Amino acid sequence: MPQNPWTDNNSYEELNPIETLLSDWSDVDNDEEDWSLYLQGIGGRRWKAAVTLMMVWGTTIALHLLAWGSWLVLGVTILFSIQVARIIWSSPTPSPQPLPQQDLGNAPTVSILVAAKNEEAVITELVESLCHLDYPQDKYEIWIIDDHSTDQTPALLDQLAQSYKQLRILHRPANATGGKSGALNQALSLSQGEIIAVFDADAQIPEDLLRHVVPFFQQASMGAVQVRKSIANAGLNFWTKGQAAEMALDSYFQQHRVSLGGIGELRGNGQFVRRRALASCGKWNEQTITDDLDLTIRLHLDQWEIGFLSHPSVQEEGVTSAIALWHQRNRWAEGGYQRYLDYWRWIIRNPMGFKKTLDLSAFLLFQYILPTAAIPDFLMVIVRQNPPLYFPATAMMFTLSIWGMLRGVQTTSDTPSINTAIRQTLRGTIYMLHWLLIIPSMTARVAVRPKKLNWVKTTHQGQEEQHCET
Repeated sequence: MPQNPWTDNNSYEELNPIETLLSDWSDVDNDEEDWSLYLQGIGGRRWKAAVTLMMVWGTTIALHLLAWGSWLVLGVTILFSIQVARIIWSSPTPSPQPLPQQDLGNAPTVSILVAAKNEEAVITELVESLCHLDYPQDKYEIWIIDDHSTDQTPALLDQLAQSYKQLRILHRPANATGGKSGALNQALSLSQGEIIAVFDADAQIPEDLLRHVVPFFQQASMGAVQVRKSIANAGLNFWTKGQAAEMALDSYFQQHRVSLGGIGELRGNGQFVRRRALASCGKWNEQTITDDLDLTIRLHLDQWEIGFLSHPSVQEEGVTSAIALWHQRNRWAEGGYQRYLDYWRWIIRNPMGFKKTLDLSAFLLFQYILPTAAIPDFLMVIVRQNPPLYFPATAMMFTLSIWGMLRGVQTTSDTPSINTAIRQTLRGTIYMLHWLLIIPSMTARVAVRPKKLNWVKTTHQGQEEQHCET
């Protein structure tokens, strides 16, 4: 079992990469036991990442050498531009009406889980807000998992537990395994709710949030719901303002992808999962560094839908420096990349259906393949004096990103004037260029380094860094 992800560890060499690459997982059934066995067999990521990197570089170089290579790229770009047009022209699916007061007596039970490590600056405010939600107190419980904190978090939690009867505290020892996923799985086995909610310790949660979310689950196929995330300290500096625009872009993509029958994605903070769906997918994967993105793929492979709630949002602290952003986004990028390495056999067999597979393929191209291929493309431009091979696809990617950010800012801002939205979009687009550095470096690193990303847990400051957006 992998060690806590707050520490550096070596997981790429746990299993024989050749055996893992050639193994056939087609016999895995959609039940908890088989999914758990499957997750235990995930490995060989380093080998698969190396093969993928060589394929991307080799294909790029070969297309530069072929007379018809640029025409092939143009043809593929035109095909994906149809999907881009569908995204732009689609209308978001309206959210269901909030649960009315008279129906609260029949509301489903909810278990709220929070994995916390060294969160003394924010944990009290979080617990107090969770304990005063506009939802019947006998219908929800709160589990705070103290993952061996070394500050005042354990003492604060024990003190709070004496004041709130629906609050449960779970202290994990220093040798506990599985990281955040392990902490959530441990609390899951003790909880009772029909719906499982997961928040980060810095979350700022609207009082009526549960009443907005639970109506989604009246749809039998709805396995999970992600609440839109926003940045609480958005006005602090360039980095937090950029993250606010990034969250607006993500909101736009989430709404339009779901409306087209594509992939709705979980984002960790503010995610709600049906217990039955979570059990059928083998719970949280303790061998990944982004439990939310991994669970997203397994839910869709298991024929569940993931909805998206745009209003109200869950606020969280944005990281405030370039170094902190680099560490956090590298972890996000690597976790997103891992899911393609882990589940590629199932994805190409298309169990999710054509619409979801097309949607997933388009965003794989935009988010990972194009940035990775930019380096060999640039080198061939220098060596052979050719025009950039992927310019049409890259232009399409930037166009979609800019349009999505502009529309996302307009629909999520309290003052959606066009001048303000344009200014935030321009700043956000410049900020988003950091992904062009992170993706190529990450894909190269996981292909050659025999260890996981050594990520540093994001430090939360609490109210002292909360400022209004400007």
